[in-house]
Amino acid sequence: MRVSKVAVAVLALAGLTAGTATADGTGSLRLSEATTVGIHNTYDTAAYQYLAQSLDAGANLVELDAWFNIFTKKWNVSHSNPIGSDNNCVQAKSPTANLYSGTRNQNLNDCLDDINVWLGNHPNAGPLTVKIELKAGFDATIGLGPASLDSYVHNSLGSRVFRPVDLLGSYPSLDDAAKANNWPTRAALAGKVLVEIIPGTVEEQNPTDHLRTDVEYAQYLKGLASSGNLAQAQIFPAVHNAAAGDPRSQYSDASLRPWFVVFDGDASAYIDGGIDTSFYVANHYFLIMTDAQNVKPAIDDVNPTVQQAQDRVALVASKGASVVGTDWRQLTTVLPEVLPRG
Repeated sequence: MRVSKVAVAVLALAGLTAGTATADGTGSLRLSEATTVGIHNTYDTAAYQYLAQSLDAGANLVELDAWFNIFTKKWNVSHSNPIGSDNNCVQAKSPTANLYSGTRNQNLNDCLDDINVWLGNHPNAGPLTVKIELKAGFDATIGLGPASLDSYVHNSLGSRVFRPVDLLGSYPSLDDAAKANNWPTRAALAGKVLVEIIPGTVEEQNPTDHLRTDVEYAQYLKGLASSGNLAQAQIFPAVHNAAAGDPRSQYSDASLRPWFVVFDGDASAYIDGGIDTSFYVANHYFLIMTDAQNVKPAIDDVNPTVQQAQDRVALVASKGASVVGTDWRQLTTVLPEVLPRG
């Protein structure tokens, strides 16, 4: 089901846009101390006619699936087309641009431009999480490596981006900064964006890919930090998939582990699998729990009752999620929720 233009207008009048950082009394919570709600595959036209409508509906996480295009040397956004874009993004380049009309099926920079324009019109919204799944990973051989993706983010979102260097402060690593809870408050991050990347489904199933997205970007981060250029980095790499203990132990290069403070996995794997998520809360790591509907007892993945959805968000928040991932596109009283974490 799509959100109509009439529904968008009603939502705007009611003030039900993405959870604000200041108006709901949660502004004093640090980013590591709050739980918000996001939408899976937000770019999909089956979810919303236009990307901005997801933010109007209250989503605090937007997910974009990106592919490197070997022909155009650009990043496309689609679920399954590696050489073309198939999405609800338009080319909104200015504050007066119409986010609810125009040609869709644009590239990654256009999706990020839409978010930038929307935030410009809603300065108290957020902070937003922009989750980018690199479906087939990077391809630095055609100029689409970590630096290229950084340029896309910086050119579209500019100073709105909460960067790794902003968390780092005076600490020697992101891990040290997170453990010291050096995250800003939600109020301080009003109108800003945290960008995370995860390895894609195609990449994770590709036996010839020996340098996955998470490792490649972490190496890039480490290199920038070593050269004193960490401010160039725009993105937090995420450890993908739930695992017991410290899942960073999977990285054979131990020097990369302190550059991961964002984690991303299925809510049911964490909660039903008995994983002790106090590890994430105690260390102030940012934890995205996806597919919250599948936690037992499972509820409808698109249209649960409001009470079911609210109860599920509260449960997942109590288990330490920073973001609760859902497909509840129409639950405009649930999507803007901001709860204390843990």
